[in-house]
Amino acid sequence: MAQPKTLPAAENAHSYPLLIKQLLLSGPRYNPDQEIIYANRSRYTYTDLVERIHRLAHVLTDAGVKPGDTVAVLDWDTPRYLECFFAIPMIGAVLHTVNVRLSPEQILYTMNHAEDDLVLIHDDFLPLVEEVSDQLETVKGHIQLTDNDAPKKTQLHSHGEYEALLAKAKPCFEFPDFDENAIATTFYTTGTTGNPKGVFFTHRQLVLHTLVATGTLSHFDEQPLLRSSDVYMPITPMFHVHAWGVPYAATMMGVKQVYPGRYEPELLVELLKTHNVTFSHCVPTIMQMLMGTEGIKTADLSNWHVLIGGSALPKGLCDAATKMGISMYTGYGMSETGPLLTATHLKPADLELPPEQQTEKRIKTGVPVPMAEVEIHDEDGNPLPKDGVAQGEVVARAPWLTASYLKNPEKGEELWAGGWLHTGDVASIEPDNTLVIKDRIKDVIKTGGEWLSSLDLENLISQHPAVAAAAVVGLPDDKWGERPHALVVLNPGESADAEAIKSHLQGFVDNGTINKWAIPQGVDFVEDIPKTSVGKVNKKLIRDQLSNG
Repeated sequence: MAQPKTLPAAENAHSYPLLIKQLLLSGPRYNPDQEIIYANRSRYTYTDLVERIHRLAHVLTDAGVKPGDTVAVLDWDTPRYLECFFAIPMIGAVLHTVNVRLSPEQILYTMNHAEDDLVLIHDDFLPLVEEVSDQLETVKGHIQLTDNDAPKKTQLHSHGEYEALLAKAKPCFEFPDFDENAIATTFYTTGTTGNPKGVFFTHRQLVLHTLVATGTLSHFDEQPLLRSSDVYMPITPMFHVHAWGVPYAATMMGVKQVYPGRYEPELLVELLKTHNVTFSHCVPTIMQMLMGTEGIKTADLSNWHVLIGGSALPKGLCDAATKMGISMYTGYGMSETGPLLTATHLKPADLELPPEQQTEKRIKTGVPVPMAEVEIHDEDGNPLPKDGVAQGEVVARAPWLTASYLKNPEKGEELWAGGWLHTGDVASIEPDNTLVIKDRIKDVIKTGGEWLSSLDLENLISQHPAVAAAAVVGLPDDKWGERPHALVVLNPGESADAEAIKSHLQGFVDNGTINKWAIPQGVDFVEDIPKTSVGKVNKKLIRDQLSNG
């Protein structure tokens, strides 16, 4: 078979590896005096950022970190974390972003499994690590992070306090070139059973994800989420898929960045107003929390664009945000996909539609981003048509998807069965290539031989004016197999009972949106809905709690 033509390179032509250090080149060139802000605590420029990254590289190597070692970070969302995003992989080490919301036992497991050598740890998490320190198998030392005048005292072996060490370090470090397929980061995704699984990404994968994310967020006039004049504040933890990879994109672009530290609702709103934040991303539960604050009532939100991911964006939440002037968009992916796979894609004609019709487009899962192949397959791995009707599992290919699980090749083979990454989500794809997630495979409700989408029911319940949030799960039923059961959180000062919710849903039965058996058999009103460590609705826990009474 004939092969495509290749030509020899010049003897001295440079083979340019795709490394994270190259993402740091452009931002300081474009905007050397642009600011990076830490809540109401501190601020510095991009020029300072570069110098601090160089100093941190010296601190790490002085602490004994070598290429191939793993450095764990336990911190809030701070510029320190941003510096770690760069300095640790740039010296050839692996950044382990530890999920600080896990239990001590799970954190112990992830740190031993990742074989962490050095730990950067905030004062607030010292008790957590001290509790398991005698069981940490590979950790050789710690660097303390503090927001006070002095770090807390600890029995852990400490090299010193972060800022003090940076102040003494040299301001210039010679970052080496190496194989772009070297591992840059790792973190752990928690399932409903078993130990957390280690996801890892290479330099090449993160650079490619950054380039695609930058294009997706900035190229289109109809969705100007992140452009040169924007102000970015993440509201997705930096330990969770690198805050969806946006800090890398924002730094490459040189935009103003605001890091909130610990998520305190009123502080987030204060920062939003003080710095005129124009772009954030979060899960729906965080957005609902912010919209319930007092401070947001006096905020001008007309320039705030919010990308929602992690869970489906309910229509009721999108409508409520739109009335407050917020521009809402949906992104889709998972930890293993880096995470970006699809995003809302609006066209000029879409912006001419009334707000309620725009909502229908904004809450859909979106169109695959550049360089991503996304299909739906049946149980035998056959592709299904993009007709908006056929439903199958979402599978994907893209150059930034994780290649396996850390030290777990069997699960890696399951993830990549048939040469496609399997998401575990059920969806349809419309003729215009818009992906519409219907449910997680494990959360679809089978009742009387029919399949019901828990997400669809949650979306309809959310449109009741008294409802702030809802979660629907299937519970065993002797007659029907399963029947839907709803948990409902009401807006402050509002009232409703189970019959009001069922009557509201009956309207959707009457207009043909759902069948009568989709109306939940039970409706419980709760103050809060159980969530996972990254803010997603924890449906396994809900099912377990309801089954146990």
